[in-house]
Order: sequence, then C-alpha cells, then structure tokens
Amino acid sequence: MLAFLCRENILMQTGLFARKFLASSSPLASIPLPSARETHFWYIMPDEVHNASLLNQYLELLSPCERENVLRMKGDKLQKRALLARVLVRTTLARYTNSQVSPSAFNFRKNLFGKPEVLWQHYENWEPPPLHFNLSHTSSLIACGVAVDIPIGIDVEEKQRRLRSDILSFARRYFSRHEVEFLHNISDPDIRRQEFIKLWTLKEAYVKALGRGFSAAPFRTFTIQSRASKGLQISSETSSDELQIVLESSDDSGNLTDNWQFALFELASSHYAAICVEKDVNIKGKGSSSLRLKVWKTLPFVEDVCVSGTEEIVSISGLS
Repeated sequence: MLAFLCRENILMQTGLFARKFLASSSPLASIPLPSARETHFWYIMPDEVHNASLLNQYLELLSPCERENVLRMKGDKLQKRALLARVLVRTTLARYTNSQVSPSAFNFRKNLFGKPEVLWQHYENWEPPPLHFNLSHTSSLIACGVAVDIPIGIDVEEKQRRLRSDILSFARRYFSRHEVEFLHNISDPDIRRQEFIKLWTLKEAYVKALGRGFSAAPFRTFTIQSRASKGLQISSETSSDELQIVLESSDDSGNLTDNWQFALFELASSHYAAICVEKDVNIKGKGSSSLRLKVWKTLPFVEDVCVSGTEEIVSISGLS
C-alpha cells in the first residue's frame, strides 16, 4: 500500500494539516453553468500525478465511506485512480456553486438503478444549481461530464484497446444485428476494431444517460445508426451533425427512448469520448441541434487548462 494512503497516516492528519492544504493551494476557479445544448467535460491523467503530498491532501476531501473504499483497493494504481475519480467529481461540481459548497461538503446518493446523484443540503439565500454529472474512466484517463437540467452519460475508451476474443464474436454477443453486419462489412482489421470501440463508447454513454442500469437497456436492444462504407454516420432522419439511436424490437423496449443526442470525439490523441444528453424539448430548429462542448484538463488546486479548440479535441460527430 502506498505511504500516502496508509491508514496510520490518515489517523495522524489534523485540522492544522487541512488548513495548511487549503492555504497553500490555488483556489478552484468558479465556472459559469453550461448553457442550453452545452456540456462541460473535465479530465485528469492519473499517470501524470506523482506528488505524494498532493494525493494525501486529496484524501482529506473524501467522505469517511469514500476514504474506506479507496483504502480497500488492492494495489497502488487502483488506489490512486479511485482517489482521483472521487476528487475529480467533488472539485468539478464545486466549481459551479459560486464557492457556496466546498468539495469536501458534497453528499451523494444513488437512484434506484445505482446512478450517482448530488444530495443537496438546505442553503439559506442560495438555490443549488440543477446539475447533472457522469463519470467515466480507463486506466490512463478519468473524466467527468456536466450538464444543466438534462440527464447526461459519458464514456471514454482507449483507442488502442485490445480485446482478448475476436471482435465479431464479441459483437455478436453484445451488439444488435445491424451493428454486427456493419462491422462484418469492414475488411480492414484495424478499422473494424476502431469502429467497434466507437460503437461501444456511444452505446455505454447512452445507457449511462438513461440511468436505469445495463439490465434495463441491454446493448443488443438498440442500434447506433451507421453506414458501413463510411464508418459512423447520421441517420437520414436527422440533421447532418447528429448521431441517432434507432431502437430494435425487444421484449423490454418500453424502457428505451430515442429522445437523446450524441457527440463523439477524440481526446488527448489517445481516447475516444462519447457524450449523450437528453434533448431539450424547449429548443426548436435544426440549426441548434449540435452540442457545444468545453473541455478542461485539470489537476485540482494546481492547474486547469482549457483545451477546447486545440488539437487535444478532434470532433468526429455531433459537435458544433
């Protein structure tokens, strides 16, 4: 177990230590709430976080239950990823509260299907923002997506992800018949693998946005519309920048809905990232159908870098 996560070290922490941390660290930058059709996306690279003192300080932000869960992880890397994931959620949400709520003060609950939500406390003279968030991570990147008033789901996958089994065999087990046919018609193995990862990323983002668990929305029961000759494309029923979910018949199809929109992009040259949000019925017109995205790479209390509009973000579909 890493020294900065030792139980003995935690027991030795004092209020003085916590005050020194807050005094010596840069304050979190307050961020305006996302506007209509806008999503904010924050990410951190675990392999770039090496400062043991900083990690130990991050531990102070967690609830006792979260801290216990981190310490229960076996291995240094798993402990660090679990710690950074919880810190990313807490610090990201705190940015949208006008300094009314500190990262350590947040409480969370899970809905009936296990999706985390903020459990807001009662505040005098301040109304908590209607934030929705979702977390995703790989071994090399942790991300948190934020939207206002509408459910959100995100997923990140490594572009070089390898499967132990044959891609088509795996797809036949989990994907719809239309998606399997789409992948089968791709002759180049590397392109087929890339298209598989994109589909997986989009499908997982949708299920997480739906918020009813994977059992309520099995991957086989819905299809991400595509055209085999050009990769992931747009359904003819949508605008040219919008990916659409097309539902297949299913015994449980009543749990699904197509009232969602997607964005897919490359992140940090190493990952595919997908965002799924519920469509805002109050916004009319195809001209505003694409999502607007703002992305920050962060090391909380140390550095935030806005990477929107840089080579770190390469749009594939769905972004304005």
